[in-house]
This record gives sequence, structure tokens and C-alpha cells, in this order.
Amino acid sequence: MRSRIRLREYLALLCAALAAGAPAASRAQDYPSRPVMMVNTWAPGGPSDAIIRPLLEKFSQKFGQPFVLENRSGANGSIGTSYVARSRSDGYTLLFANVGPIAISPWLPDKPNYDSIKDFQPIGQIVSGSTVLVVAPSFPASDMRGFIDYAKKHPGKITYGSVGIGSSTHVAGATLAKMAGIEMVHAPYRGSSQIQVDIMSGQIQSAFVSLGGALELIRAGKLKAIAVSTQSRSSVLPDVPAVSETVPGFDFNVWYGLMAPAGTPREVVRALADALKETMEMPDIRNRLLASGLDPHPTGPAEFARKIEQDLAAWKQAVANANLTP
Repeated sequence: MRSRIRLREYLALLCAALAAGAPAASRAQDYPSRPVMMVNTWAPGGPSDAIIRPLLEKFSQKFGQPFVLENRSGANGSIGTSYVARSRSDGYTLLFANVGPIAISPWLPDKPNYDSIKDFQPIGQIVSGSTVLVVAPSFPASDMRGFIDYAKKHPGKITYGSVGIGSSTHVAGATLAKMAGIEMVHAPYRGSSQIQVDIMSGQIQSAFVSLGGALELIRAGKLKAIAVSTQSRSSVLPDVPAVSETVPGFDFNVWYGLMAPAGTPREVVRALADALKETMEMPDIRNRLLASGLDPHPTGPAEFARKIEQDLAAWKQAVANANLTP
């Protein structure tokens, strides 16, 4: 009798152990079995929405489960990024990552409560792109040299907006001021849409904004493009010079990608990375991104991880040079 009891106990323990291991073994096949949340760290209606929404539509079709976008903005994207860092590592809460909260915020005086390397698992980069320095059509300068000359004649009279303290657009403006020897006033916002409205209405004078997000307003003559932030000119606006043509060495490139909380099963990361690669090869997605002034730059987890490490080092120096304060 005792041997039977021991046998039953042993079999019960064995079954429990096998059951505990079963989810890990079948996770790739079962994933996803319910809706997946994609956290966008910026306000609704901005240029980031235009990048991620078409991809989520394709993901929903491929996986047969809704991939739902949730905007959690604030603190230069750190609020939404921190939320994902604390989420369960099961593949059902993902981060639409951006260079700002991942590579810049860790070097700010007010550091976020997450580690960009230890707390996340990279899935893949989506795009890279330029920001563009814009002003109102009535602004008395139309090129970089004229902008700098005006700023020198009117120190502290140019206010530049950004999507948050320590964001790439903030560091770009602060770096331009330092490198060009001009004085400008910083005005942080929660998103880019209101920045463009306030430039057109005269509330502020300038800003580095996403080229994709500002393209229609530039083409419609509602915003005036002064210069792009990348080392080379953009193929979308070839007549708009790069800042570096007037301020040598100025170069700011931004990116977006997908990340998951650290510890997310390897099979789930692989499934998402494969889906991203497949989606980025679709002509309608590529053409849509290119038309918005973005450079499709799909990579896998390993390459994206190396990119993040490299950018952390580069932006550390850029933040130091900008002399940002809390």
C-alpha cells in the first residue's frame, strides 16, 4: 500500500513538473493566444503613430490576434518605457522603442528608473530618420546662416520646442545653440503635434521635429524648413540643406524599433523578429514609410542590441556637450 502511495506521489510530482515545463516548450506555437499591447511612449496623433499602426495591422493579420496600440506619454517617453520594463516577460506587453528614452534619457540629470540594456530584450529596428529644423513662413530667415545671424542679433528671443526634456529634439536644439554660439530658450512639450501648431501661431519660433510628421505642412507652405539634422540631405527634401553644411560636425539621426521586457522567451522574440522582417519587406509598408521621409532599416535582435549599445555611448557625449540641467 505504501509503495502504491509513493508511486502515486511520484507520478503526481512528475506530472506537475512536466506541466510546469509545458508552457515554455509550447510558447512559440501558442503565441499569441490573446491580444498583445504595444506601448507607444508618445502622445496620440504624432508621427510615431503613423509608423507603428500599419505594422500592427499586419501583425494582427499574421498572428490572428489583435495587436493594440496604447499611448503612455510623458517624461521624454520614460513613463511608457518604464511601464514596459516592469511588465511581465510573456510577450503580451511590447515597447515601440525610440532613441530618446532608450539612448538619451539614461544620461540625463534626472535618470529614469530602468536600465536600457538589462531591462529590455531588443526585437528589431524599424526605421531611422532625420529631424528638420522648422520655423513659421513669416520667420525672417530662410536658411541656416540666416537663422544663426538672426539669433545672434536677438539673443534669447528664439524659443525652440521639443518633445520633452532630454529628448533627441531637445538635445539637437541645445547642441545647435552650443555649436553655433547662439542663445535660445527651450520649451518642452508632450508631443510634436502641438509644437507645430504653436510655431504656425507664433507661440514659439522654431523646433527640430520629425521630418515625416512635418512633411505635409512643409509642402503646403505652412511651415518653413531651415535644415535637416542628419549629416546628409534627405532624399525627400533634397533642396533643404543639412545643418552640417553650415555647422560642421552637426549630425542627429533618430530611430524607432521594437523591444520586449527582459526575460521574454527566446521563441517569442524570434517569432516577433521574423514577423517584423516579413512585414518590412512588404512593398506597401516600405513605400508608406519612404513617402513619410523615413528610411526603412529593419534589423534582427542582435544587430539592434549592438545599435543600442553604440548609441548609448554616442548620446552620452552629446548630452554632456549640451550641458543639460534637471
